[in-house]
Amino acid sequence: MKIREVRTRVVQWSGETTPLPPHFCTNPMDLLSLTKTTMKTFTFHGWLVVEVVSDDGLVGIGNAALAPVVTKQLIDHYLKPLLIGQNPWDVEFLWQHMYRHTMAFGRKGIGMTAISAVDIALWDLLGKAAKQPVYRLLGGRTKPRIPVYASRLYSVGLEQLASEAKAYKDQGYRAMKLRFGWGPVDGAEGMQRNVDLVRTVRNTVGNEIDVMADAYMGWTLDYAKRMLPLLEPFHLRWLEEPVIPDDTCGYAELKAAGRIPIAGGEHEFTIYGFRNLLETHALDYIQFDTNRVGGISQARKISAMAEAFSVPVIPHAGQMHNYHIVMASINSPMAEFFPPVDVEVGNELFWYIFDGEPRPKDGFIDLPEDVPGLGLTINEERLKEFQVIE
Repeated sequence: MKIREVRTRVVQWSGETTPLPPHFCTNPMDLLSLTKTTMKTFTFHGWLVVEVVSDDGLVGIGNAALAPVVTKQLIDHYLKPLLIGQNPWDVEFLWQHMYRHTMAFGRKGIGMTAISAVDIALWDLLGKAAKQPVYRLLGGRTKPRIPVYASRLYSVGLEQLASEAKAYKDQGYRAMKLRFGWGPVDGAEGMQRNVDLVRTVRNTVGNEIDVMADAYMGWTLDYAKRMLPLLEPFHLRWLEEPVIPDDTCGYAELKAAGRIPIAGGEHEFTIYGFRNLLETHALDYIQFDTNRVGGISQARKISAMAEAFSVPVIPHAGQMHNYHIVMASINSPMAEFFPPVDVEVGNELFWYIFDGEPRPKDGFIDLPEDVPGLGLTINEERLKEFQVIE
């Protein structure tokens, strides 16, 4: 089997979007004196779809959600020429070729996002060629079903927040995650507003439900250290991305405090980045995203390395490329799940682009035994609602 073609398409949402409420999520831009809402920097209404086609007509599907236009250009100009005519079963060689070919300007960020999208497509192709789901190629099932946590609970009015949290509990979720809306520039008043958010969710769902909270890189180390004792009484399962991802020492200091487990890694890349986080004891939970971290080829290596350090891996975002990693790893106790909603941040777009994504029942999802590859198809009819750049 040889790779005959590599196709890339950027699909930009052209429909209506739901306005985001003020303070729905703090972020790194909050520290700058800007007049407009800063979270717009981190919203995205486009997606990259990658298809790797073999000479016998099989098609592997990959994707990337960050900076899709630039990621497409990198694949088209730098990665595609390395892949045409190659055997997709040499997936490790192909990963290393892409990684080393782009090392001078890649390694992380856009470069690794591009490699991730291609690598996911290659594994999907291999699953289809083997007539097996990808998790079988990675070692098979480690659990009958995957527990998932509901990930939304944006910082809106407390009544609405309580109503959404109650709905997730009623739907059978045993865990859920909220976003903090205030950071260092909001002072002590903002700290109390953050506490109000956590108190509202905890009082709504009780102590038998795990509650997590995400600062999305929006706090400083000083601010995070002040917040920890205020949040400790609510028994959070973890505090996510309290400081920027480059501040490994800050993560390690917060973890060492032992007040609240610390999670991160959504914006880290490859086994080298995670080796550093593990060796410095910076995280209690690892949260790589397979379509950023280096694809399935790197995700499986990081999962194995984390297992040796007894640090659980709970990937960022839902989506099939993450679920297959979770299913095949004893070190991944659950997965994140973005409930389907109207388009607002951009995380929702995969519900519009792909068919085959599982929906939870009583807080669990399952992966089929009889669907080869990742189990996704592209919804070409729904793509008519997007602006497509080929």
